[in-house]
Amino acid sequence: MPNVKSILNDIEKLPLHQKEQILSTLEEILVLGSQVSEVEQEVKEFRFSKGKVCPICGSETISRNGKYNGKQRYICKSCNKTFTDFTNSATYKSKKTLDKWLKYAKCMINGYSIRKSDKIVEINIATSFFWRHKILDCISTFLGKGYVDGVIEADEVFFAESFKGTKPSNMPRHSRKRGKQVKKRGISKEQVCIATAIDRQGNLIMELACKGRITSKELEKLYDGHISNESILCTDSHKSYIQFANDLSLEHKRIKRGKHKEGLYHIQHINALHSNLKKWMNRFNGVATKYINNYIKWFKWLQIFDTDKEIIKTKNFIVQSNVAHSYVKIKDLKNREPMYV
Repeated sequence: MPNVKSILNDIEKLPLHQKEQILSTLEEILVLGSQVSEVEQEVKEFRFSKGKVCPICGSETISRNGKYNGKQRYICKSCNKTFTDFTNSATYKSKKTLDKWLKYAKCMINGYSIRKSDKIVEINIATSFFWRHKILDCISTFLGKGYVDGVIEADEVFFAESFKGTKPSNMPRHSRKRGKQVKKRGISKEQVCIATAIDRQGNLIMELACKGRITSKELEKLYDGHISNESILCTDSHKSYIQFANDLSLEHKRIKRGKHKEGLYHIQHINALHSNLKKWMNRFNGVATKYINNYIKWFKWLQIFDTDKEIIKTKNFIVQSNVAHSYVKIKDLKNREPMYV
């Protein structure tokens, strides 16, 4: 029987692609395999931290209802529906094992394309696409809108409105050739606005707000209840923020064009954030506007957990996507409309 030393010597002689294959297999067995039980336990603890609650009707009159495939089932005495720890989550009704989902989560953490991910996880390309958005729908629910306070930097970033993936017969306008920019100069209704606010503690709000320039009413709708009244708001010279700051009684520091900062007050953090967002989005070669909020929340999640080790990120990404109650059917995902604030 070969010993460990002889096996390592044999591995050393292999070409690079075979070494990578062995590494991937060992990782799947030793790391992802051991994480499955941790994910199952953490999802159960997070979901039922305040006691068992029916995910269908919200009732707390719950009883155990036997096991299926080794998984505990429950029954609600109010609506008579049965459920598991993973009902209405990203992996709900999936025929694939949880270790496959962990492997896919790692691909997402690394920002891999749908095609590259499907090859690594060994799933269909359509499955890869739907898994991405099932996870991101749940991550969006888990993160929520957020809350900022103290010294806050606020600004917007714009992306061309996109109908990528839409059949020509269903297009509301003529298709653009790949890479062609919007027709109108400056900010117009051909672009969608991502409104962003970040405080000095790193708390972050990022939401698909509207088409074209954002108004004070849209700002109020977005931030009311999610920004402390004692905050100091730092913005550029955009006029909508003047009315918004007055309506919410916020101290307002406007950084004039051409100036970088005024004492402690600046918008350098948010400018850097938008620069990183644009670079990160470029790898996807265009994102349909109806899905862009999911990508924004994906980027937000990566920013929040940036300092965590990859193995921790992978586990937490799947745990959090299964803690949130957000289940979408494929047909509803295909037919969804952009969700503006």
